[in-house]
Amino acid sequence: MPNTPLSQPAIRIGIHSAQQGGTLTDYQYLWQKAEELGFDWASVMDHFIAVQTDPNAPCLEGMTLLAAMAARTSRIRCGVLAVGVTYRNPALLAKIATTIDHISGGRLELCLGAAWYELEHRQMGIPFPPVGQRIAMLGEAAQIMKQLWTQERTTFQGRYYTIDDAVHAPKPVQQPHPPLWIGGAGERKTLRVAAESGDGWNCYFMPMPAYLHKLDMLEQHCRAVGRNPATVRKAVVFQPMVGESQAEVDTRAQRLAADFGATVDVIRPRSVIGSPEQCVEQLLPYVKLGVTDFIADVRPPADVRCLELIAGKVAPLLRREAQRQGGYI
Repeated sequence: MPNTPLSQPAIRIGIHSAQQGGTLTDYQYLWQKAEELGFDWASVMDHFIAVQTDPNAPCLEGMTLLAAMAARTSRIRCGVLAVGVTYRNPALLAKIATTIDHISGGRLELCLGAAWYELEHRQMGIPFPPVGQRIAMLGEAAQIMKQLWTQERTTFQGRYYTIDDAVHAPKPVQQPHPPLWIGGAGERKTLRVAAESGDGWNCYFMPMPAYLHKLDMLEQHCRAVGRNPATVRKAVVFQPMVGESQAEVDTRAQRLAADFGATVDVIRPRSVIGSPEQCVEQLLPYVKLGVTDFIADVRPPADVRCLELIAGKVAPLLRREAQRQGGYI
């Protein structure tokens, strides 16, 4: 049976890579280098135009790119952060996801979000409903996809989607279905969907007080729907400013800031900064709160030195310290 989140290592280290501004060759090299270095996870973004940079920059479509990367790797988990619910009918998305799960041999990790980038909706003529409606659509889409993946036929009558005696064959390789993550940090509605339907919850790295509050809200929603919060796997995406000298850290920080068209101070709250040992010190409190997946936000062309430091020094030290400290509290 293929690996599932429950059979994966307790701590997983991955990369999230926006496919913008580079070539397909650059992107393929980044994924294959991540797999070679031993990362557990690599993911694409799901946007049609570049984000947080020049919107005219080249940007490949996410789900077809994910299929290509699944065919060009053999071990690493193949993810997407996060599929915009407005972009595709959920039955179509379930079919695309199943196909990629087969291409990858059961390595798909699918994250579903409420979509946020109004510009690409406007450019491509995709309706962009108010945020409350998009999150309601997210909840319905998650239910539909899980039913299609697990039931012989699916009928669903919701406010936004209707599925009529739908057949979904073949079923995914992973059983009972690929992991379905919910991405986002909206406290009243998005975290409710994560509690109801998410195998995992993904958000950007944030300072501990803010994360504790989000976690408390997720736990409240879990209790409201009768679910053990520990059954929701948790992931954070961070900006890696890691180096073995202060000069290396500063250089990497400036490069990251330039990639995002921002200052270092702007991206600092969602960054992990310092030597490998200092980075582990910053991540360990989140391990103790039950975070299992730490995903470095990197972009092509590959910063191989950064990847080597994360995979070779941060990841093993984080796993060792997490085990030494007795796991989660």
